[in-house]
Amino acid sequence: MSKIAVVFPGQGSQSMGMLAALAEEKAIRESFQEAQAVLGYDLWALVQQGPENLLNQTEYTQPALLTASIALWRHCQVQKQFSPAYLAGHSLGEYTALVASEALNFSDAVQLVANRGRYMQNAVASGVGAMAAIVGLDDFKIKELCLEACQEDEVLSPANFNSIGQTVIAGHSEAVDRAITLAQSLGAKIAKRIPVSVPSHCSLMQSAAQFLAEDLAAISLQIPRIPVLHNCDVKQHSDPNEIRQALVQQLTHPVRWVETIQFMEKNGVERIIECGPGKILTGLNKRISQDIKNSSCLEAI
Repeated sequence: MSKIAVVFPGQGSQSMGMLAALAEEKAIRESFQEAQAVLGYDLWALVQQGPENLLNQTEYTQPALLTASIALWRHCQVQKQFSPAYLAGHSLGEYTALVASEALNFSDAVQLVANRGRYMQNAVASGVGAMAAIVGLDDFKIKELCLEACQEDEVLSPANFNSIGQTVIAGHSEAVDRAITLAQSLGAKIAKRIPVSVPSHCSLMQSAAQFLAEDLAAISLQIPRIPVLHNCDVKQHSDPNEIRQALVQQLTHPVRWVETIQFMEKNGVERIIECGPGKILTGLNKRISQDIKNSSCLEAI
């Protein structure tokens, strides 16, 4: 049997009506009911009926996507027991991975990510921060142009190393715009803002990280049953305090997704299953490794 890993998506994979075809499945219903009990509102109704602009607000997106991904994980585990060698999640998806590994209680995770979304939204005033996708430049050039685009006390840095030659940067809006112009002059195939309200994974999230650290200190974490590769250092942690620190650092440090998939390939993973709505990670993974097979969790059962 081939060695597999399971990965969980972050923001951007949500969509109106996601999981509608599985609405009658026990694992789907119960997962959304658990989340509703924590949040105090009907999360399933929001996901199915909207309004879409509310679903796309990070405070609501994060618990919706975590719940959808865990619901799929539970459903697929009932249908066909996966035994992954590794778990990983992109940004928000790291929390989903920790729930799947049984290191983090699902109800605690729902509350954590709802708070995380609110902290992130409140960390930077509207219009102050931005993010941009740059395709066609190597990591060294990306880091250089971030430094060159900054003025005075501005912040700008790589936020997501998503695939080979595809990087997202985050920081002050004016610095992001200058970086886009610089990237275009350096021959980038694509250099454009992405429609987000929060400049994630950069030092502008420092206040959010401090609030999150307080929340994490108050919850129980266990040793993961399945190794989880963390975004900030591409390492597995079994010490709960190290897991807490990795989650806090994740808010202000880049998501090292390319290295995560390369680690899996180096350690014998032959197949990656994406467990969540959409196929964003599957697309990224194919551009990182030509040898690893990719599929959705529903295709795998």
